[in-house]
Amino acid sequence: MTSAAQDRTLVLVRHAKAEQGGYDADHERELTDRGQRDAVAAGRWLCDQGIGVDEVLCSTAVRAQQTCEGIWSAGCSEADVREEHKIYDASADRLLEVVREADSDANVVMLVGHAPGVPALASILAEGDGSEQAHELMSRGYPTAGVAVLRFSGRWSDLAPGVARLDRFHVARAEREPAER
Repeated sequence: MTSAAQDRTLVLVRHAKAEQGGYDADHERELTDRGQRDAVAAGRWLCDQGIGVDEVLCSTAVRAQQTCEGIWSAGCSEADVREEHKIYDASADRLLEVVREADSDANVVMLVGHAPGVPALASILAEGDGSEQAHELMSRGYPTAGVAVLRFSGRWSDLAPGVARLDRFHVARAEREPAER
């Protein structure tokens, strides 16, 4: 099989719930306790789906990096992480450029970023193709700790609008911790 015909999986993750703060410190905002638990829940879900990741493209924002850490702590296979400043506050077109630069040997790439870029990228890549249930769920919103799993055949450098199928969409939410007694 040539690399042009390889099946690829793109996992698009919106970072988990972050602290509210001023615009000046946006890049440094950390995950809340709930956000940390939701990131772990996202990792558990990926493990349950049998999705291992070969390469991670992660925003340089603290909350995105902490989301990656939470996913790995849940047992999701750790992958090479490439921190990319271009992901922070990026449009869907800019994110598409970043994904096109993914390692050609990676079959499963995860991008961890922000809204509105991540939700817009998921939408334009699939353009309605794939699981009706996944599209229905994603149409209700792409909140923090939202995870879209898209599939396509080809090279990362050839990824374009409308060539992928939305396979699954999940919003990771951890169970609330029981109150202390």
